[in-house]
Amino acid sequence: MPLMLLTFLLLAPLTLLPARADTITSTPMPTPVDTPAPEAGTGWRTKPLVTADKAMVVTANPYASRAARQVLQQGGSAVDAMIAAQAVLTLVEPQSSGIGGGAFLVYWQQQQARLTTLDGRETAPMAAPEDLFMDEGGQPLAFFDAVVGGRSVGTPGTVMLMWQAHQRYGTLPWRELFKPAITLALNGFTVSPRLARLVEKDQAYLARDPDSRRYFFDEQGRPLPAGSTKTNPLLAAALSRISIEGPSAFYQGALAAAMVDKVRQASPAGHLSLTDLADYRVKERAPLCAPYRQYRICGMGPPSSGTLALGQILGILSHVDLATAGPNSPDSWRWIADASRLAFADRNLYAADSDFVPVPVTELLAPDYLAGRAKLIADDSVALPQVSPGTPVPSLGRRAPDHSPEFPSTTHISIVDAEGNALSMTSTIENGFGSRLMVQGFLLNNELTDFSFSPSRNGLPVANRLEPGKRPRSSMSPTIVLYQGKPLLVMGSPGGSSIIGYVLHSLINVLDWGMNLQEALHQPHVLHRGGTLEMEPAGRNLALQAAMAELGYDTRLTELNSGLHGIMLHENHLSAAADPRREGMALAAD
Repeated sequence: MPLMLLTFLLLAPLTLLPARADTITSTPMPTPVDTPAPEAGTGWRTKPLVTADKAMVVTANPYASRAARQVLQQGGSAVDAMIAAQAVLTLVEPQSSGIGGGAFLVYWQQQQARLTTLDGRETAPMAAPEDLFMDEGGQPLAFFDAVVGGRSVGTPGTVMLMWQAHQRYGTLPWRELFKPAITLALNGFTVSPRLARLVEKDQAYLARDPDSRRYFFDEQGRPLPAGSTKTNPLLAAALSRISIEGPSAFYQGALAAAMVDKVRQASPAGHLSLTDLADYRVKERAPLCAPYRQYRICGMGPPSSGTLALGQILGILSHVDLATAGPNSPDSWRWIADASRLAFADRNLYAADSDFVPVPVTELLAPDYLAGRAKLIADDSVALPQVSPGTPVPSLGRRAPDHSPEFPSTTHISIVDAEGNALSMTSTIENGFGSRLMVQGFLLNNELTDFSFSPSRNGLPVANRLEPGKRPRSSMSPTIVLYQGKPLLVMGSPGGSSIIGYVLHSLINVLDWGMNLQEALHQPHVLHRGGTLEMEPAGRNLALQAAMAELGYDTRLTELNSGLHGIMLHENHLSAAADPRREGMALAAD
């Protein structure tokens, strides 16, 4: 491309364009962290910027957003609305999340001006061995050999998180919050094009489980068609019991026994037990907050690596002038890419469940440490030739890095209620349709594959190795940005390990480049997770790719299927937007 034309395209106004599959190019085999996600994109639909006076909800599906809005309009809290939305998502978006999975919740309590987080991440069964995902020859299993079946199922946490959040912050009766999902499950919902396409793409795995096969396919083996009406009376019955009896209906009794039987009779069988379910606990943890310019970026600490990585990347980027360089500058994206590479190198070595493994969070976010990392990107004008993890705590001991894949079958909910309480929650069953095992109308997770398949490498332990009762490392990044001690942004996304980059870009788009949320969520993504530079084939990226290649990056045009949902709190109103890449919806709830 001639230099004059390249310069013109890079300086051209930002455009809000859909990804174009026909522009994807072939490149060398990607590293594991760059493996394309199985929950494929299902098109692009431009979403509006929605405004409200006091209350707002953004979820991944219109049914869920309407249920949450109804609860808010009845005087419910942000937590009440989240419970209604998550119950509906279990029904209408089963590939991404549900009561068979886990979640992280970040919550701002307006009256106390207090931020807290609840960890509802799945746990490894107590009988699960550390070599669960190694074959007889001592080699890691192929990913789908590990995922499909009972072996990958962790102890679900979402129901207990919903209950614990309601005990702290709910205002409406628990039982009332499940009515929208129960009614919809009995009367039927319209199957979305996204769900229909994903069922069709996953036939080989979904059809292995008899209950999943009966639910997602007809008697001739044809997958659910888009636009058809689907009921789920079994899920309605399960949600009814949970609404009446509380979490004991899920973690004990007949439903718990059904989950355990399904996992232990599957092929391959897993290790979930009645004791694992009965002993499951949600953990309230202090929020992790990292400074960025005049803001504080707050979210989950370990076992999530999300806020830690975001804090590192933004801490490094605070040493460069992104605002002046702007979003069309190759320098901006070089800084962002290399800061991300440095953070992912640290993440892969250090991040894990801090209840089991020391995670040097304070040291990794220390200003002096990040200033040293920033010098690596500020003192050069091309891509870093190589990236290694730092040594913020030399006495920590030697470890081996982990590159376990994380896939984006996840959902995100952002809510602000009329009292000013703000909620950011990301929940998941991990892979598309999880383990593919269905019990009582819902799918069980495959969360154990978020652990390192290899517990050690070259004689060195992996921090994110599987241990009984441990929570696998996650990249989920439910985020609340504080400005002058008050919430400014409520943000999050699905996307596996790409979540970090998706949320990062949205924050930079708003905080550095002055975009509104609709503009911010419609920009083409550029990601670096340690392998290649991944770029959505749209808008400025079609010209930017050549410039980034000149800087020394191996680039790859590819679908980057985020599901960002954000709310911005202005002085006298709220604004919100949903990602154009999925079927989410922002709704005012005044």
